[in-house]
Amino acid sequence: MEFDLGWILLGLPLAFVLGWLASRMDLRQLRFENRQNPKAYFKGLNYLLNEQQDQAIDAFIQAVQQDPDTSELHFALGSLFRRRGEFERSVRVHQHLLARDDLSPKEHQRAQLALAMDYLKAGLLDRAEESYRKLLQTPFEVQAQLALLSIFERTRDWQQAQQMAQELDHAGLGEFKTRQAHYLCEQVDQLLSSAQKLESIQANQVKTLLGKAILMAPQSARASIALAQLEHQLGNTQEALTTLLALVSQLPQALPLVCEEMVAWSLALGQQEEVQALLKEAYDMHASVDVLKALAGLQPSPIEAQNLLSQHLQRDPSLLVASWWLEHERIEHEEHRASLGKALLRATAPLKRYRCAACGFEAQKHFWQCPGCQAWDSYPNLRVEEL
Repeated sequence: MEFDLGWILLGLPLAFVLGWLASRMDLRQLRFENRQNPKAYFKGLNYLLNEQQDQAIDAFIQAVQQDPDTSELHFALGSLFRRRGEFERSVRVHQHLLARDDLSPKEHQRAQLALAMDYLKAGLLDRAEESYRKLLQTPFEVQAQLALLSIFERTRDWQQAQQMAQELDHAGLGEFKTRQAHYLCEQVDQLLSSAQKLESIQANQVKTLLGKAILMAPQSARASIALAQLEHQLGNTQEALTTLLALVSQLPQALPLVCEEMVAWSLALGQQEEVQALLKEAYDMHASVDVLKALAGLQPSPIEAQNLLSQHLQRDPSLLVASWWLEHERIEHEEHRASLGKALLRATAPLKRYRCAACGFEAQKHFWQCPGCQAWDSYPNLRVEEL
């Protein structure tokens, strides 16, 4: 069979035309996709600026489907999922990024940081800790260290928290001495709570930790208060009182927190005159209701205590002081005393609380770390009524 060269001459132009048409179609498709991709991206950005997160997520998903190799779109989408509380989807996005081989080292570290934030927000603290540790010795080291410090606080791993705070302090990234002192005090609380009996060896260990805390942060009253309470438990009431007197001379603002114990210990030791003079001087400078109550407890008779409370009420009406005054006052109808006292007790209950200056969380006792926002030293030494 002879091969006709004419077909070749006809086929070459046809192939050229078909190839040209195919290239034009590919070019049009590429141009269309390039137009659609930024359009979807800017559409999602517009939704995000208008706080329309649902629509923004839909737009970014569309953009990611059209250009799956763009890492920035993945970061934006993962961040949106995290802000909406969809941590599982956010984790999948960032794990997909980490699995890619074409990411630069910086983008890989960004993805690791984003994944760690996902775990932290989801409450998966063990995975968050593991992810943040991978960021040590990277440009994100400081951010990772601060996050790890927060994780150690939440898990009450005070030894690791102290070590991390020490590293941050040595790096000059802030003042962490007071925080380290709190961590030492927290270790003391753990030792005391776990011990069934306070043995001498353990007492020496506790004293050593508290001594370090006092030297580390002399401006903080917590360690000295804990040391005084420990001495009292060991039967060394004189040393306990001496510790509190030294603390108050250095930090007068701590007196409302310790005045009740100072009164009880001074009465047991027969040294109430020194404590009474100290309380009187402090009360004259600042009429704290806690100091007033302690001072009333040192008066020779209930009548003198009542007069002291009456004088305060004339200058500064206070429901707390009024409730204490009622305890010493004789009323015409004694059968109503219980109901009056109960009414005052209910009315004064909110006024006896301490309020966090950072988040406003109120508590019946003074906390060194706020249970609400986890801030340290955010509770003033004054009760709500005095603020």
